Amino acid sequence: MYSDCTDPITDIIVPRKAGRVVWITGLSGAGKSVLAAALVARLRMVDDEILLLDGDALREVFGATSVDAQNYGRDKRTALAMQYAHLCNILAKQGFTVVIATISLFKEVHEWNRENLQGYFEAYLRVPLEELRRRDPKGIYRGFDAGEIKDVVGLDLPFDEPNSSDWILEFSPSQSVEKSVNELLNHLKSRMPL
Repeated sequence: MYSDCTDPITDIIVPRKAGRVVWITGLSGAGKSVLAAALVARLRMVDDEILLLDGDALREVFGATSVDAQNYGRDKRTALAMQYAHLCNILAKQGFTVVIATISLFKEVHEWNRENLQGYFEAYLRVPLEELRRRDPKGIYRGFDAGEIKDVVGLDLPFDEPNSSDWILEFSPSQSVEKSVNELLNHLKSRMPL
């Protein structure tokens, strides 16, 4: 019955090209989501198989949005980050380029990513705490200072600063998003064809 056609199941499972994962990490307020969105916009100019995943949206998808110790302690954050990593793995195996913006600053996650995610590229946004507190787009640092929330990564919840990132963006007040995206694209191109 299907002898003249390609197998629809195989066509879905077998990717036409190699996928990859660009994992953008940093503390809350570092600019991960902004950089990821700008990168995706640039990548989509040459490739339409680019997916953007954001940690805040993924928390909702995985049902981890309530602010309590159960959802924001180290163990739960690590487990959630591993779910993100496994999702990226599934998508990259289907030939997509996945750009994910997530805190997920735990060495076991980064180690797993390096060992298991094809085309893995890790970008770390290193921003001083004073600058993060000044930005504070979600009011997390103000909430912590007021005693309203706890388990804030970088404050009362220790994190593992990445020691083998493929690209580190050091904070500079004069660094524009466009310049940051250009630098990131140059590093990506040196590692893998775009």
